[in-house]
Amino acid sequence: MSRLIRQCVVLFLAMTVLTGILYPLAATGVSQVLFPAKANGSLIAKDGKTVGSTLIGQAFSEPKYFWGRPSATSPNPNNGASSSGSNLGPTNPALTDAVKQRIDALKQADPSNTAPVPVDLVTASGSGLDPEISPAAAEYQVSRVARVRGIEPAKVRELIAAHTDGRQFGILGEPRVNVLELNLALDASPR
Repeated sequence: MSRLIRQCVVLFLAMTVLTGILYPLAATGVSQVLFPAKANGSLIAKDGKTVGSTLIGQAFSEPKYFWGRPSATSPNPNNGASSSGSNLGPTNPALTDAVKQRIDALKQADPSNTAPVPVDLVTASGSGLDPEISPAAAEYQVSRVARVRGIEPAKVRELIAAHTDGRQFGILGEPRVNVLELNLALDASPR
């Protein structure tokens, strides 16, 4: 019996060292060598200061910026520590009310815009942290951003096109625009 207990303890310690120490160190080392930016959170720095990540959305509310998808995380929006969907079904009155409020906010920010509001501007993603919007959602906001910044809509559209990522491998997913990268490009562009 003591031999069996000793074998179990040795196996437990060996697996703890292997899977709890050696494997994580090896995986971290390989990722740091092959993909250092991704391994460190895909952080974006501006003037030597970290301003965000390309992987987690940020709440932009100023009219001069493109707005991203609403966040489902609470109590703080875009909180990576509490990633979750809203879990509100299409017939839930709370979802309907939230969507109406978001549509009203978009219409208030740009009353002359009569285009249909893209769904990704009024509904949260499955993770509640989506950093990207569809090209249609970016296009919906062009007139507001151009007017507030005093630049030509064509210039804003050029920036959108430059920051639109296509489908992965040409077939997976949908085209998308990273909101943080687009807003930083807007700040950096001359009028």
